[in-house]
Amino acid sequence: MTFVDRLDAGRRLAVAVGHLRGQDVVVIGLSRGGVPVAAEVARALWAPLDVGVVRKLGVPFQPEVAMGAIGEDGARIINDEVIRGAHITDRELAAVERTERTELTRRAQAYRAGRPRVSLRGRTALVVDDGMATGATARAACRSARERGAARVVLAVPVAPPDWATRVGRDADELVCPLTPADFAAVGQFYEDFAPTTDQEVVACLAHARPEEAGIPVVDRDGRRRTLSGELLVPVGATGVVMFAHGSGSGRLSPRNRFVAEAMRQAGLGTLLFDLLTGEEESDRASVFDTRLLAGRLREATRWLRERHPELPVGYFGASTGAAAALWAAAEQGDGAVAAVVSRGGRPDLAGPRLAEVHAPTLLIVGGRDEPVIELNREAQEQLRGETRLTVVPGATHLFEEPGALSEVAELARDWFLAHLPEAASGPGSARAA
Repeated sequence: MTFVDRLDAGRRLAVAVGHLRGQDVVVIGLSRGGVPVAAEVARALWAPLDVGVVRKLGVPFQPEVAMGAIGEDGARIINDEVIRGAHITDRELAAVERTERTELTRRAQAYRAGRPRVSLRGRTALVVDDGMATGATARAACRSARERGAARVVLAVPVAPPDWATRVGRDADELVCPLTPADFAAVGQFYEDFAPTTDQEVVACLAHARPEEAGIPVVDRDGRRRTLSGELLVPVGATGVVMFAHGSGSGRLSPRNRFVAEAMRQAGLGTLLFDLLTGEEESDRASVFDTRLLAGRLREATRWLRERHPELPVGYFGASTGAAAALWAAAEQGDGAVAAVVSRGGRPDLAGPRLAEVHAPTLLIVGGRDEPVIELNREAQEQLRGETRLTVVPGATHLFEEPGALSEVAELARDWFLAHLPEAASGPGSARAA
């Protein structure tokens, strides 16, 4: 088996690490060649992407042979066997390390362009490269992730020699590699296109695939100030941003909403996933069903978003009780403030009298086997004042867990937002026109 290129390798590797979807994962692509692979993995997992800057320490008279590797945060791997065999002195090793440390610093600054690194504290670090030979750079990256506070380190590569687990040792908690051929000689032999990755390509991957970790300030009705955790990603040339209002017992890490968000991203729309409730509030059932509270949080998050992207129209995607919050918030902000609303398995009835004040185009999506909720959505549709559509997905239950059901939801939502968000951006009452 061979890979067409690094993008193909990344898509195949994403399947192999699919069990990590929905977990609190940060994908770290090793510079340079590992970043395009990691970008595909991060896209599939809907996980933030960062770059792990590592440098091989090559033998002075034979640079392609690694006598070790260095990474950020002081990570350092030395292969004593190679050093002894090549008769490398301490002075020679220090000179090579000095040169590579300078280049490591230069690349780190160039790739991040002043942006802070994604926090790894308490999270799973998924270290990705385009392949592994000696394992020195991969081990250095894993050690760097440990130094940054990762609770767990997973190393994933498309191809490696059969004994790669022995080479990595305990530097990773889990190893994932779909291809470990007996005839392994070099990583490049398993790629049809293994052209060097440029600095510009690394920067482009990071710019397009990395969500911004957001702390969204809100003030409650009692005047208490809180900060909600979120992830914002706005692709270059986006025509709007979709904000996700999660249902009861869910949050920004919801695998279902992340799946839908990925469809929005691929269509060129920005996404903001955030927690409507703090960890303490999530255990309080009264807060979970307090539509007014949730709508207020959504409204304040919308204000925060508009301060950063005033040129982009906003749409709401609400699930379950989050759909009621989305409709309530759309009503409170007036005609034209919210460009479109999509409800997935929603409880619009919880928005009560606010429904008659909603003028935003609204798509209600319900599972065909979710009969009580179908009736609630039909009754709500009669009260909505804007363009509305009720779509029933045949055979689907409340959570759309049946094969293909969630994909249909994502396509319906994507098409609804694409039809209404660009229209709002160019209309006379839009933020852009203003």
